[in-house]
Amino acid sequence: MVVGVVEGLVQKEAEQHDASGSTTPPPYEPYEEENSPIEQVALTVPVTDDRTLPVVTFRMWTLGTLACVLLSFLNQFFWYRREPLSITSISAQIAVVPLGRLMAATLTKRVFFEGRKWEFTLNPGPFNVKEHVLITIFANAGEGNVYAIHIVSAVKLFYKRDLTFFVALVVALTTQVLGFGWAGVCRRFLVEPAAMWWPQNLVQVSLFRALHEKEERPKGGLTRNQFFLIAFTCSFAYYVFPGYLFPMLTSLSWLCWFFPNSILAHQLGSGLRGLGIGALGFDWSSISSYLRSPLASPWFATVNIALGFMLMTYVIAPVAYWLNIYNAKTFPIFSDGLFTSAGQNYNITSIIDENFHIDFEAYDREGPLYISTFFAMTYAFSFACLTATIVHVLLFHGRELWQQSKSVFQERKMDIHTKLMRKYKQVPEWWFTCILLLNITATIFVCEYYKDQLQLPWWGVLLACGLAAFFTLPIGVITATTNQVLAPFFSSCAISPYCGDLCIVRVAILLLQKTPGLNVITEYIIGYIYPGYPVANMCFKVYGYISVKQGIAFLQDFKLGHYMKIPPRTMFMAQLVGTLVSALVHLGTSWWLMDTVPDICDRALLPPGSPWTCPGDHVFYDASVIWGLIGPRRIFGDLGYYSTINWFFLVGAIAPLIVFLLHKAFPNQHWIRLITMPVLFGATINMPPATAVNYTSWIIIGFVSGFIVYRYYREWWGRHNYVLSGALDAGLAFMAVLLYLCLGMQHVDLSWWGSDPDGCPLASCPTADGIMVSGCPGYMRQV
Repeated sequence: MVVGVVEGLVQKEAEQHDASGSTTPPPYEPYEEENSPIEQVALTVPVTDDRTLPVVTFRMWTLGTLACVLLSFLNQFFWYRREPLSITSISAQIAVVPLGRLMAATLTKRVFFEGRKWEFTLNPGPFNVKEHVLITIFANAGEGNVYAIHIVSAVKLFYKRDLTFFVALVVALTTQVLGFGWAGVCRRFLVEPAAMWWPQNLVQVSLFRALHEKEERPKGGLTRNQFFLIAFTCSFAYYVFPGYLFPMLTSLSWLCWFFPNSILAHQLGSGLRGLGIGALGFDWSSISSYLRSPLASPWFATVNIALGFMLMTYVIAPVAYWLNIYNAKTFPIFSDGLFTSAGQNYNITSIIDENFHIDFEAYDREGPLYISTFFAMTYAFSFACLTATIVHVLLFHGRELWQQSKSVFQERKMDIHTKLMRKYKQVPEWWFTCILLLNITATIFVCEYYKDQLQLPWWGVLLACGLAAFFTLPIGVITATTNQVLAPFFSSCAISPYCGDLCIVRVAILLLQKTPGLNVITEYIIGYIYPGYPVANMCFKVYGYISVKQGIAFLQDFKLGHYMKIPPRTMFMAQLVGTLVSALVHLGTSWWLMDTVPDICDRALLPPGSPWTCPGDHVFYDASVIWGLIGPRRIFGDLGYYSTINWFFLVGAIAPLIVFLLHKAFPNQHWIRLITMPVLFGATINMPPATAVNYTSWIIIGFVSGFIVYRYYREWWGRHNYVLSGALDAGLAFMAVLLYLCLGMQHVDLSWWGSDPDGCPLASCPTADGIMVSGCPGYMRQV
């Protein structure tokens, strides 16, 4: 019934659309005489601009703010949970269409203050694509987690130190806005040139077109809006089972059921604490938590990730464990914990002095810090991924990158999109410069004035900003230009009612493939220069790494507005307001959860099966101990136990070269070029905190969607695949929040065998002789 009511109102609005004659979308056929020199852009982006469309409307502000607040709240809410689902902006992009049309069909068209300077109306006409783009820009601001909140969680929850709300707020705001400044400085080089085509944006442009072109209900089928509402309702209702009634659906580790007393079987079969052989997750949050939706991954990327996962989990990890490399049998086979040489949890507080600095004498007494071999190997793969990304881009895309980089700084002819955008009032350069300088000044002030809380000296702020300034432009160029491997997919994707959805899956993995991250580099640099200060290390990483990531995201949004002909000053307003709202909501949500969830993140005190285990924050805390408190020299350097892992920098550099040589030797074997070493090495970088069941379930769904359904049910896949992904995300998210508000806050719990989300308690037990750990066989006898 709800579907019918909404569809009726939407149809009414569509009829008003046609009757008025003013709402027919502008023609999308490109002008033969002028178009973008980039073929993929020419096929996807319209070369017309209807400047009469209202942009800054009541609907835009209402739905945009709502989308930003909801995505910020939900993503932060889920971040602390065992399966941290990430709600994407594309889910909001799809969901707001029926809401926008509903508002256009029902809101009054009365004009307030008619004839005066402040004249406005709540309903300026049919819901249009430019409003929709700005709403999506707001949603983009709320999509990503505010990385600085990891600092808040680590300091307050793990180190048990004071961090005031004001300091946390300033750090959150400055880290977010700093990227906005870098984006403003680089936009002339990375937005206006046609060569900077940002393939990721063609996904959303295609989807905008698909959602706003008139859609007829297929014979015997459903429209996108009907399908979304039905799938949303089913997802909402279903999540009550894995979310409350039957948590074991998160990871059905059936191998443990047949061998309840075998450590080996639990190590092999556990989906959450082992290698996950045969483990399956029937919980959408466990499927899409870390790798995002498997419905959005192209099949070749799914294969690369599957190969990387199997290589790491089913070859390297078990071989390293049973060969006892790095004393692997002393520790769990899969863990993000920090251990002593005897396999016990390392007492980090015992090596911290009263000034929140490492006490080296205490560290010598406690002994070196150890990590599980799986954790060590994921660091090795992250080292390899960094160098593999650089070498891969240079070998496979170096020539195009060099030519396009030169064109950025040379005199260039404007393409049609830049010509159309020049008709609007531009954002002055000094606006961004002022934001950047004020932000750096505020950052230096708060770090110096509250040095007892943040530890980072003024020169550390300037060094982090220098790294960010140096890397933003080259990384932006790489992200904007080197995704040529996807060109054939765009070329073969004819503009059609479902082209937007077809193109989405071909680009969803690009940023993972081609944009090198700076987190390892920033941790390494400050860890060697300024060891012993964990908060300083975290702050340096956030200001040096996340500001670049934020800047790239802002530049991508700038280009989206460029393609969709959004007035630049309106884009500036939407991005800045969305960023501020997102930071406030993220921090407010985290502060609220830390105050209301008892023992949040403390696995030793949380009740069995509790979802509030904070896996991402545990790993962030571990990194602050490894790189900041103890320092890389005593872990990976000449004084460290894991120094040989540095050879993986060389391994990562050589691997793409081998693929490149094979490609040159066998040019007719096109599948060789699809072997992407950065994806192979980067496949398991999220493990931990990601677990085996997150990958096994993701790969299965990715195979069904990207291979079977895409190949044999192409039309259904093109129309409904990505809509289904957004509906599953949204339905799960709202039910999870409802369960927490109605049951979790009242501490209404169920306790039965199905409440254990894994059922493999022995998976975390070591197997070395003489190592006794609580909960493992022999421990009670030894005690």
